[in-house]
Amino acid sequence: MGAKTGLLVYADGDVAELLRQVGMAGVDQTAATMRRLYPGCEVEECEGSTLGDGVYPPKGTVYAASWPGVEVIGDQSVMIDFPSQLPEHFVAASAGRRLVLHAMHSVVDWLAFAVWEDGRLVRSLSLSPDSGIMENIGEPLPFERPYWAGERPADIIPWPDRDEEPYALPFHPLEMGEDALRALYGFVLEGRPEPDDIDADTIRLYGFQVRDPHGPDLAEQEAELRRAMEAMGPPRFYRLGPDGSLVESEGI
Repeated sequence: MGAKTGLLVYADGDVAELLRQVGMAGVDQTAATMRRLYPGCEVEECEGSTLGDGVYPPKGTVYAASWPGVEVIGDQSVMIDFPSQLPEHFVAASAGRRLVLHAMHSVVDWLAFAVWEDGRLVRSLSLSPDSGIMENIGEPLPFERPYWAGERPADIIPWPDRDEEPYALPFHPLEMGEDALRALYGFVLEGRPEPDDIDADTIRLYGFQVRDPHGPDLAEQEAELRRAMEAMGPPRFYRLGPDGSLVESEGI
């Protein structure tokens, strides 16, 4: 599994049913949504994406689309460990509506999702094997129950003859994450699609560069990262020795 998400959807009802009915979103309507959700920021249109590819945009980029009754936002900034701490202006924009957050990062097996109804948080879960359960608010949703009941155990076995602990969670967060996508939005990123799944690659999203004029400059951050990487020594490569230990080698 290699999926990453930072996704917010506002809806006047069931998200999946509304997304099944959408056509091409209006650019003016979407731009108005962006101005409302990113007040005080400089917002400039750029190349867009699709719902299938746009749930994890580059930093500083937001993929979005707005239709009557449903609005989609793909933004790395909503990937927070505690969904209950989503910035208040995002939550306030959901008054009278449903707001669903989904955030997932495959590198660290992290999953977070949350649901608000009319601005009230009804469910939030955030967990990873390294940090454990960071947030668990509200009653589990139906798609979660097989995981908590032990019916979907993590299929990860420690290496033999090595001092490794079993997987730190009773199930794999990324597996639950795909089920959460299907249950909450009606589509999946990985795994076998079901007949009634939405084809997320057919839903177009507009692209926007978003910059906080009072925040750190993205170009400066990237330059600083490049300088740090250049200051590192050459890469070191390792292979498994006959006894299972790591032995440094000259290359891959």
